Amino acid sequence: MTEMARQAATGLDTGPGGGGQPVLDKLVALLDLEQIEENFFRGVSPAHSPVRVFGGQVAGQALVAAGRTVPESRRVHSLHAYFIRGGDPSVPIVYEVDRIRDGRSFTTRRVVAIQHGKAIFSLSASFQVDEPGIDHAETMPDVPDPESLPTFAERIEGFPLRFTDRPRPIDVRYVGDPPWITRTSGQRPRHNRVWMRADGALPDRQLLHVCVLTYASDMTLLDSALARHGVYWDVDRVLGASLDHALWFHRPFRADEWFLYDSTSPSASGARGLATGRFFSRDGTHVATVVQEGLLRVL
Repeated sequence: MTEMARQAATGLDTGPGGGGQPVLDKLVALLDLEQIEENFFRGVSPAHSPVRVFGGQVAGQALVAAGRTVPESRRVHSLHAYFIRGGDPSVPIVYEVDRIRDGRSFTTRRVVAIQHGKAIFSLSASFQVDEPGIDHAETMPDVPDPESLPTFAERIEGFPLRFTDRPRPIDVRYVGDPPWITRTSGQRPRHNRVWMRADGALPDRQLLHVCVLTYASDMTLLDSALARHGVYWDVDRVLGASLDHALWFHRPFRADEWFLYDSTSPSASGARGLATGRFFSRDGTHVATVVQEGLLRVL
């Protein structure tokens, strides 16, 4: 285990919803995997982890592992992942990279995350050299500026939500009322919109910014499915877990600058909910798209 990983594993007590540069630095350390052999990497989880490893963490670490085997001139443009088993935050995760293909324009990698001798997560990622081509994009919704919105700590004040004492490396600002408020107001919003950014400054490493956005993409996404039914994780009897996750990266961005995460749920059935999300940089550029299906059991 690297010294950075050791420090990341110790966690940081910052109080309810605390964040800032020290907490973000620990996320960067979590994403700085230790190489233990060719095509094999090892990562850890923070001390403040819940019962299972956070899905965004294992996805971000797996993408780091894949990216370490690809030339920096090739940018990741998509990933497709499956959450197979719940991760154990008390032990390291080993990431095995399979170098599927190195073509003239595209590079393909497959990564399997392993704990206790079993696969807990698998990811396929595709990287591409920069090329010119046709260009169009969706328009960003008209929303208030993030600075005009309450902080997460202000939003949760007075609500008995779980896990709010964990360090938060991502600054999250809800555009409308958050789901734990709308559920009691009778509202059934079709969109869940939040401003996000890494809560501090990140190094100028393109892959790191993509991995931080990948980490953040597992936050608030399935809320859009629950909001359609007026229920929420921490205040209703809901069991849930990410089942699969897909991301497409359209244009360059910085994860330490504000981006709008606009998510909605087109369908839910069979104790599963489907959610889609779009990421826009502050200037309105459509930078990424995400789709996730999650287990949602309302008891």
